[in-house]
Order: sequence, then C-alpha cells, then structure tokens
Amino acid sequence: MTATLKQPAPRAHSRILGLGSYRSEVVVTNEDICQWIDSSDEWIRQRTGIVTRLRAPREVSVIDMSEAAARQALAAAGIEASQLGAVIVSTVTHQYATPSAAALLADRLGATPAPAYDISAACAGYCYGIAQADALVRSGAANYVLVVGSEKLSDVIDNHERTISFLLGDGAGAAVVGPSEVPGIGPSVWGSDGGKWDAIGMTHSLLEVRDHAEAAKLATGPDDLALISGAVGLWPTLRQDGQTVFRWAVWEMAKVAKQALEAAGVEASDLAAFVPHQANMRIIDSLAKELRLPEHVLVARDIEDTGNTSAASIPLATARLLTEHPELSGGLSLQIGFGAGLVFGAQVVVLP
Repeated sequence: MTATLKQPAPRAHSRILGLGSYRSEVVVTNEDICQWIDSSDEWIRQRTGIVTRLRAPREVSVIDMSEAAARQALAAAGIEASQLGAVIVSTVTHQYATPSAAALLADRLGATPAPAYDISAACAGYCYGIAQADALVRSGAANYVLVVGSEKLSDVIDNHERTISFLLGDGAGAAVVGPSEVPGIGPSVWGSDGGKWDAIGMTHSLLEVRDHAEAAKLATGPDDLALISGAVGLWPTLRQDGQTVFRWAVWEMAKVAKQALEAAGVEASDLAAFVPHQANMRIIDSLAKELRLPEHVLVARDIEDTGNTSAASIPLATARLLTEHPELSGGLSLQIGFGAGLVFGAQVVVLP
C-alpha cells in the first residue's frame, strides 16, 4: 500500500500586516545633478517630476537599509523575527552575487533558520515578493513572510550618464504578510517581456570587467596605461532606452493595472490609493489618467523628493501615504511595479 503524503493545511486568505521603511538623510538636489550632466533644474522637473532624490551614505549597505525597514515592519505587524517562515529580499544592488542578501538579513533579525532568498526583478521586485508571500501563507508553507525591497542604486550610477542616473535614489521598504480571515491580497497579475531585455540594463557584463582586469594585470609599460585606465572605467553602471521604456510603461502597464483590478473584482472607484512604481512623474500621471481614477483616490507621488528607488519605491511610497493619511488604513490600494527585464507585477491589497 502506498503511503499518503502529508501536506500543511492551506489557508483561504493572506494580508499585509505591517510596513516599514528606510530613508536616507542625504539629499541630492537637481542643482547637484547638473554639475555632472548638461541639464537644468527646470528640465529635470518637467521631464521627471523630481526635485530631490535621497542617496545613502557610502558606508550604508543594502543589508543595513533592509534591516532598518524590516524592524519597523515587524514592529508594526506585532510579531517577532523568530516567527517568520520566510525572508524575501528584492534587490539588484546587493554587493555580492552570492550569498543572498536575504540570508544575512534573516541572521541579523534573528529569523534563522527561516528560508531566505533574493529576487532579481528590478522595479517589479516588491510586487513579485508580495505575490510569493501571498502564495506561501495561503499554501500553509509559512505563517508569516517578510518581503523587502532594498536598493542602493548610487553604487551603480555613472553621474555623467544622461539616460537614467539623474532619476535614481536609495532606500528600502518592507512588509510582513500573514494569514487573514478575509481577502487582503488580490490575485497577482505578473509577467515579463524579454523581447525588450536590453531596454534597461548595465553598460558592461562582469565577464567584460574580468577580461579587462586580467589584461591590465599583464600590462608592463607606459603604452599599457590606456588599457589599465579602461579596465578601471569598466565598472558596470545602469543605462536605459528612455523612449522605449516610457512608451511601454504608459501603454502596456495601464492594461496590466486594469487586469489587476478585474482579477480582484473591484473598480477604480473602489480604491483608496494608487501606488505605481515611482519611475517618472509623467508615467505616474499618465497611468492615473488612463485608469480614470476618481478624485478621492490618492495617488502616490513619492518620487518628487525621494527619486526612483526601484524595488523599494512601492513600499516606501505606501508607508508614506499611510503616515500622512492614516485614514487610508483598511482601504484598497492598487500597486504596480515595472522595470528591467522587462518585468511587471500588480495586485490590489488591503492597506494595513
């Protein structure tokens, strides 16, 4: 007789129990940016809506920011790190390809031996993390899951690069997801478009850096100075095809946002808030217009003084909305992330 495998008891629903955030006190103004690129405060404001962006001090790491945000989220959720059934960190700027940022974060928090892993989904990473946390909790695989979006984009910026560097900031946001008696996280609408893989990415691969570094080691004379200089200047930094990304974000992501509303069984008028990835103010405003949001729906515009923080932008913006408008607690929020890959993810959530 074949033995029957046991399975954990599934749960019907999950929800976000608490949020946390880390914001640096280092402010980089548009005037600061203009010392590196030929631009102006007026042009940057008109094209992006950004007035300032926050960047972390050199000694502060992705892990440091993640820990600060995570401790806030745990406190807000009213649980201990030892109760976590999984730790998920979305980041593309952890300084090591391996081991994961999540494993070290779990150890710092006291969540060991919870499973811990990183997600590389750029600006959609937080929504990817919420999708996975929702599934883990509802399947019974975990009671509570910590989801963190943390980026130190200043580590991968060439300040003289014009396509993306002036947009970017640093920060971390975190959420604790746990069981719920009523639906708290709607179905996730997520996916990718690898056909536009090179629309946002790095200027060089690590293999290119390796090959140039090895060649520089063999340099022996003054004629090789250019080779050595080239190797030093080959550090991978971010760049994008701005027009491709803008068109894709405005037209395609509006469709995804509508699909997330439909999947959750709600209308735009049922929302209390709309929290899109803080990529560009023009994209945010275009999406809000395309969704025909009523005036009572608060639209997150954290980008104005925080900048684009990739995976951290949605939890940072959501935490700020709740701090400034506590009456939003218990209301519905449509969140959507999109970025390098190209990848996207969206869901309607009940605000904690």
